[in-house]
Amino acid sequence: MAHAKNHDYHILAPSSWPLIGAIAGFAMLFGAVLWMHGGTPFLFWGGFVAVLYVMFGWWRAVVLESHVGDHTPVVRLGLRYGFILFIMSEVMFFVAWFWTFFKQALYPMNEYAGSEYVPPIFDPVNAFHLPLINTLILLLSGCAVTWAHHALVHENNRKDLISGLAISIVLGLAFTALQAYEYAELLLHYDWTFGGDAFFSAFFMATGFHGAHVIIGTIFLTVCLFRAMRGDFTPRQHVGFEAAAWYWHFVDVVWLFLFFAVYIWGVPAG
Repeated sequence: MAHAKNHDYHILAPSSWPLIGAIAGFAMLFGAVLWMHGGTPFLFWGGFVAVLYVMFGWWRAVVLESHVGDHTPVVRLGLRYGFILFIMSEVMFFVAWFWTFFKQALYPMNEYAGSEYVPPIFDPVNAFHLPLINTLILLLSGCAVTWAHHALVHENNRKDLISGLAISIVLGLAFTALQAYEYAELLLHYDWTFGGDAFFSAFFMATGFHGAHVIIGTIFLTVCLFRAMRGDFTPRQHVGFEAAAWYWHFVDVVWLFLFFAVYIWGVPAG
């Protein structure tokens, strides 16, 4: 039940989630380092499961806060600003990979002192085959999210909200499946490698991290779908769904830059 508030701010109660999250994150990263150096993966997977548990519990607490009236207009504004800053940090994250890709393409560094950099010989990707299909899929999923947002905010149409979210999730899963198929084809049949050369490293890091963001965004939208089916979100109070929509559009824009820069300009069609 909502409770009355005599101010517009949310005074947080003491919480153990930050401490548990820090320990879980440290265990996951430290376990990953040990695993990469020949150790067992148990610490990594234990930390990973703990991180997922913290994410579920902490975000569930935030959702419950909204149900009891803690998310006043001032709090919702602060949440929006915080998420905008998070997206800005994500933009800079991808700027680093674009910088690496363009640096190696325009002015490659010598692999060894006194030697000339020799670009790898490989079968290039045709940007207007599978990458173009994935581009259309991701753009259509963004349209579905926009439709769902319009249905909620301007029409208070919960049926179209649920339908738009469901369509965007299915398209997000289709994008992930096709990218996994593309990776399998490049690695198994076209002799591409994850490492060993600056081009391959930049390509797989840029597109791979984007694929990870698609998976995260799909989970984000799935949570919003379940919440919408439970009756959450109103035209005035829907910060969680708004954040998911912003994140998904960010993923769309990054992919457009990747498609034109990496697939068309950086990897000419065969």
